Amino acid sequence: RAESTLWVLLMDAPVMAASPRLRDERGPIGGVGNSPGGVPARVPRNRARSRADFAASAQAAEVNAPRIGSCDRADYNGRLPCERPPAPPPSARLPIAREFRIDEPMNATSRRKLDPEAARRATRLRRQVGQAIADFNMIEDGDRVMVCVSGGKDSWTLLDLLLELQANAPIAFELVAVHLDQKQPGYDAEVIPRYLRERDVTFHVLEQDTYGVVKRVIPEGRTMCSLCSRLRRGALYTFAAEQGLSKIALGHHRDDIVETLFLNLFHQATLKAMPPKLRSDDGRNIVIRPLAYCSEHDIAEHARAQAFPILPCNLCGSQENLQRKAIKSMLAAWESQHPGRIENIFRALGHTVPSHLLDHALHDFAALGRRAQAPRTDAHGGLADPD
Repeated sequence: RAESTLWVLLMDAPVMAASPRLRDERGPIGGVGNSPGGVPARVPRNRARSRADFAASAQAAEVNAPRIGSCDRADYNGRLPCERPPAPPPSARLPIAREFRIDEPMNATSRRKLDPEAARRATRLRRQVGQAIADFNMIEDGDRVMVCVSGGKDSWTLLDLLLELQANAPIAFELVAVHLDQKQPGYDAEVIPRYLRERDVTFHVLEQDTYGVVKRVIPEGRTMCSLCSRLRRGALYTFAAEQGLSKIALGHHRDDIVETLFLNLFHQATLKAMPPKLRSDDGRNIVIRPLAYCSEHDIAEHARAQAFPILPCNLCGSQENLQRKAIKSMLAAWESQHPGRIENIFRALGHTVPSHLLDHALHDFAALGRRAQAPRTDAHGGLADPD
C-alpha cells in the first residue's frame, strides 16, 4: 500500500512550479542558510526590525555565506582560503519576483493562485482523484492512458487533474488525449486542438458522423443518448485497441454515478450504478473513471476558474425531456433540503450488506438455519434435492 499512500499524499499537496528558492541548494556538507552549521538565524518575533537591522543582517549574510567555487570540503570549514567566483552579469541572473500590471490579462493559473477558494477546490479535487486511483488501482506503472476529451467541463477537468498528477505521481505513465468529431452542426474544429497544443498534450482527433446516423435512425422526440453513446464508445474503444492504449479514462463523476443508480432502480428494477473501473464488453479495454469521488459542483467551478474552452452539445443537450434530467432535478431538491444526501447515497454504494437485501445469488438464505438432512422446497413449492 506504499504506492497507494504516495498517490494520496501527492494529490493532497499544492502544485508548485519549480523555483530556485524551492530547490534544495545545500552545500557539500549539507549546510542550509547563512549562519554557521547551516542553521538559519532566528529573530525574536516580539522585536520589530528596523532598516539598520536588515542592513546588518544582509552584511552578516554576505560574510557568513558559504564560498562557492572550485574548492574542496575543507574550504567550507574555514581551514583553506577560497576565492569567490565573479558575480554573473545582470542579464544572467534569475528574476526574484514577477511584476504584475493592473491592465495585464490574467491566465487561468494566475487567477487560481489569487483565489484562495479556487486553490482549496483544486486541492480537494486532486486529493479525491488520487484517492480513487489508489482505491481501485486505476493507473499502474507503464500505463498508456487514453483521456477522452469531449470539450465539456468534466473531460477538461479530468485531463487537467491527470496532467498535474502525472507530473507528481510515484509512477510513470503516458497520457494521450482523444477527441471524437461527431460532425454536429456549428462545431468549431479548431477549439480543442488549439488548447491541447497550448498545454503541450499529445492528442488525436477522430472523425465519425454519429450525428447524421442518430438523426436518421432515431425518430423525432425520442431519446438519442443510448445510440449516440454506443456509437461513440465503439469508435473510441476501437481506436484504443488499435493504438495499444492500456486504459481509457472517462469523465464521469460522483453525481453521474448516483443518477445512474436511480435510473436503473426506477426504470430497470436493478440495484446497479456506474462502476469506477470495468472491462469493456468485448474484453479489449479497461475503462476507468478517476473523477468518481468528485462532485459535479466542484468540477463546474474548477472548469470556470480555469477558463476551459467549453463546447456545447447540440445533439442531446437540446432534449429537455430526458429521464436523467428528471433524476438530476430530484437529487438537487433533496440536496437543497438535506445537504449531504447525495454524498451519503454515494457512500452507501461502497457499504452494501447482501444479507440484508433479497438477492439469493449474493447470499445463501436457504442454507441459513437449515437442519441437517432436512429436505428443502424449491421456488415452486415442491421438494428439492437437499444436496
